[in-house]
Amino acid sequence: MKRIAAIFLVGLGLAGILLAQGVLSITGAGATFPFPMYSKWFDEYHKKNPNVQINYQSIGSGGGIKQVTEGTVDFGATDGPMNDEQLKAFQEKHACAVLHFPTVLGAVVPTYNIPGVTGSLNFTPEALAGIYFGKVTKWNDPLIADANKGVKLPADDIIVVHRAESSGTTYVWTDFLSKVSEEWKNQVGKATAVKWPVGLGGQGNEGVTGTVKNTPNSIGYVELIYAESNKIPYGNVRNAAGVFVKASLAGVTAAAAGAAKSMPDDFRVSITNAPGKEAYPISSFTWLLIPSKISDAAKRDAIKGFLSWMLSDGQNYAEALSYARLPKEVVAKEKKALSNIQ
Repeated sequence: MKRIAAIFLVGLGLAGILLAQGVLSITGAGATFPFPMYSKWFDEYHKKNPNVQINYQSIGSGGGIKQVTEGTVDFGATDGPMNDEQLKAFQEKHACAVLHFPTVLGAVVPTYNIPGVTGSLNFTPEALAGIYFGKVTKWNDPLIADANKGVKLPADDIIVVHRAESSGTTYVWTDFLSKVSEEWKNQVGKATAVKWPVGLGGQGNEGVTGTVKNTPNSIGYVELIYAESNKIPYGNVRNAAGVFVKASLAGVTAAAAGAAKSMPDDFRVSITNAPGKEAYPISSFTWLLIPSKISDAAKRDAIKGFLSWMLSDGQNYAEALSYARLPKEVVAKEKKALSNIQ
């Protein structure tokens, strides 16, 4: 995808030019899951506010958490909320909290490359857990075939692809698998990085997408926009209500419905395997990580200005890029939380 290239300022010379022109440079890094959305937002916001340039490096959620904690960027981004230990580490280093601001909702989809099979396959949670455990090793295994009557599946080996680096997309995927498989929960668990039982690693959503696209009989997990923009098939997943659901904006919104009404004050919430017949089961919020105290007043005001725009006009860009808007209840709560940035 042509749009997916890291926007990152390099060199003190360019930074000096921007400063001389009165342009405030803000840096961020993290999740690849929302990168198409963030790239669009930062471009549009700069057009409306030429004095503010937001530069974002798409390196994965683990990298975003690491860099914002180390203080090498002004903000981070993640698809898996920071855990209590990570929050404590940030607090100890910076003597302030790091705040989670949900930005949009997205879906992680099982995408595959099976020669001769172009339609949307049905995947049960048991099949996906079995594949990533390395226990379901053939495409015509009954756990896959029984959910896809009438589809001629080959007896070929399944090539499993996962993220190579610490990743929020991995967090969402393993969070789902941990909810639907006790064995997965106990032996592998949920995290931005896990010890994979099997598989090849790809760097970023881009890397997993490319590996699947170029590897016959492979399966991987990517954010919805990466599958759609690369025109590779992705499957329907059986949800908690027993319905096979294809990822869509409506399905993601349905998954968030319950959480939106009872969103915790820190916005850290999981919506995988949500109840409801229409809910897509591998859905998630994605978050910007903002320090609660920003000593540079100009940067503080610019970041708060962007967040305010993101929560209003910025949401209008989401659907065109296959992300779902934030529920209105979450937007209202976030607008109040902006006052926590000082």
